[in-house]
Amino acid sequence: MKILVLHAHPVEESFNAALHRLIVERLTAGGHSVDDLDLYAEDFDPRLTRAERLAYHDERGPTDPVDPYVRRLLAAEGLVLCFPVWNYGFPAILKGFFDRVFLPGVSFRMIDGKATPNLHNIRKVVAVTSYGGSWFRAALMGNPPKRLVNRVLRLTVKPGSPVSFLAHYSMNLSTQESREKFMAKVAARMEAF
Repeated sequence: MKILVLHAHPVEESFNAALHRLIVERLTAGGHSVDDLDLYAEDFDPRLTRAERLAYHDERGPTDPVDPYVRRLLAAEGLVLCFPVWNYGFPAILKGFFDRVFLPGVSFRMIDGKATPNLHNIRKVVAVTSYGGSWFRAALMGNPPKRLVNRVLRLTVKPGSPVSFLAHYSMNLSTQESREKFMAKVAARMEAF
């Protein structure tokens, strides 16, 4: 399977970066074709420009600044997101990727004034993340990243596709043992992709 791995963390020595390396390693070892899109390493610009917003519903082409990312997304059969949760949300660079790349004609089509899901090339989604705070605090806030993955992404990809959300909560209190246990869980999920 061709899998797009979207990684969104600026620090190469972070736990999230270690998760990213593990994901790519296990998917590659499993025989998958991995397109490793490290948003920070590729210096992705998350800012939606005025011109992009004004042309949001227009058909895009090869001269569009995000066209290479659109092509990578449309070539994928699986999607793995690897990101930290900051302020109960996605890092700005990942949110910007969704804003700039999940466009009309890409992730959805407008039919009779209604948005219709369009990313039917994606047959499996896994999100791997970490939270500084506890599960309880995330739940109290409504856990927006989990809801967005489990509801919005699930409705955007091929109907019936499995969607998983793996989270290590309470990173601020994590131990070597808790991190290793979570990494083993992530490794197992990637091996079963």
